[in-house]
Amino acid sequence: MKILLLGGNGQVGWELRRSLAPLGELLTPGRSGPICGDLSNPAALAESVRALRPDVIVNSAAYTAVDKAESEPETARTVNAESPGALAAEAARLGALLVHYSTDYVFNGGGDRPWREDDPTGPLNVYGLTKLEGEHAVRQSGCRHLIFRTSWVYASRGKNFAKTILKLARERELLTVVADQFGVPTGADLIADVTAQALRPALASPDLCGTYHLVPAGVTSWHGYADFLCAAARQSGAGLRATEIRPVPGSEFKTPAQRPQNSRLDQAKIQDRFGLQLPDWKPGVHRMLEEILAPAA
Repeated sequence: MKILLLGGNGQVGWELRRSLAPLGELLTPGRSGPICGDLSNPAALAESVRALRPDVIVNSAAYTAVDKAESEPETARTVNAESPGALAAEAARLGALLVHYSTDYVFNGGGDRPWREDDPTGPLNVYGLTKLEGEHAVRQSGCRHLIFRTSWVYASRGKNFAKTILKLARERELLTVVADQFGVPTGADLIADVTAQALRPALASPDLCGTYHLVPAGVTSWHGYADFLCAAARQSGAGLRATEIRPVPGSEFKTPAQRPQNSRLDQAKIQDRFGLQLPDWKPGVHRMLEEILAPAA
């Protein structure tokens, strides 16, 4: 089996390079070179897919600068919608399976129950809108596909909320963190492992294709997440200056893009259809901290 992985140097992509390697020949083109893996160039991307003729395309690349997207909507749309559409069209021609990642930001953040896959969408910002457009393009192509919506992604590699909080906690005595936005931190390693677990069944049974929510169990706020991170880091011996993590409403942070208050995602469908048991979010964060805080060899 030939697997084309796009975005292989990102948080999720880096973990996918590990989890997908045992499944077949893994191709990981960069942004430049004779084989194009650049999602800002849909035409070249489609040409590369035609040349490589993969059995599976895994797209872990995206425009994820949520605030910047408000001033760069066309760039965000090219990467998050047009290129996934181009990949999906080529997958349909080849009979390949496309794996694509989406986000909790496709919902409007209302209510307090976890969002199900068939709930009405209503993105609040350009990033969420372009990711939703990407979902639509994949579905409308008619290709076999798995769309995994996830949230609050973290890893020991790359930039994310967890690493920012730890940096600030080393520098400041007081942190202020949003306490009225709720979701669940999701490890890039979990996303990659579930993807690998789902691929073979989906290839064997096309009725398993579709849209799924891929997050661990549990729920917290950004403030609860930060509090847990700092407490766990201290238990691991990290020296932190922060003595207070103050909860504040999201309205205290003026950002170009509006954030959803309810980012809970219901993972019952993916567990039921693929026979999985998704763990609580806290052990994964502990594992990431062990990697981040481990002394250099």
